[in-house]
Amino acid sequence: MVRGPRRAPVVFLLDVDNTLLDNDRVTEDLRAHLTRDFGAERQGRYWAIFEKRRSELGYADYLGALQAYRAENPRDPHMLRMSSYLLDYPFAERLFPGALDVIRRLSARGPAVILSDGDAVFQPRKVERSGLHDAVHGRVLIYIHKEKELDDVESRFPARRYVLVDDKLRILAAAKTFWGPRLTSVFVRQGHYARDPATIASYPPADVAVERVGDLLDRELAFLMRG
Repeated sequence: MVRGPRRAPVVFLLDVDNTLLDNDRVTEDLRAHLTRDFGAERQGRYWAIFEKRRSELGYADYLGALQAYRAENPRDPHMLRMSSYLLDYPFAERLFPGALDVIRRLSARGPAVILSDGDAVFQPRKVERSGLHDAVHGRVLIYIHKEKELDDVESRFPARRYVLVDDKLRILAAAKTFWGPRLTSVFVRQGHYARDPATIASYPPADVAVERVGDLLDRELAFLMRG
């Protein structure tokens, strides 16, 4: 008889953008690069396409927006160089202080898993080049909408208890609905979503809130695994 993965006492699920990695800074760098190298008009059009696609898809699609820009401007070679900038970006330099140390500390208590959403090319590249892929020993899950795939998460990493660390209360609330008291939700107040008063008011508070992901190095972890 073929058995599935062994059930762990606890599994730690860690978001990437603005949780472990300063994605707002990545975006700022990209805006500056586009304006400097390609001009304000091209930069503005790219971001208009980007925001439209994010609204339609529900996640950031940097390379898809670039392809859509190219479709509008098939004879403009300038933006093609942006793909190299994105794929070669030094993501490891944008990890928040203590991010890798937090992963190491959590991994001593149970499997640490990257749980992210995004496209099929750029997001895996970001996770790999930042060092996060190796830090979690390849335990990386990237979905289009991760909050809709929690049953798949559990089938791949079964556990009696889950701890989810994320900068979006929307995601934490969805996971709490799915796992109930088996989940400890940890809200990291980093990035523009985590600081938006309207967004914060729209969802119930998380079980635990920290200002920076590195603050988890100073917290007692035993309470995260109770229940």
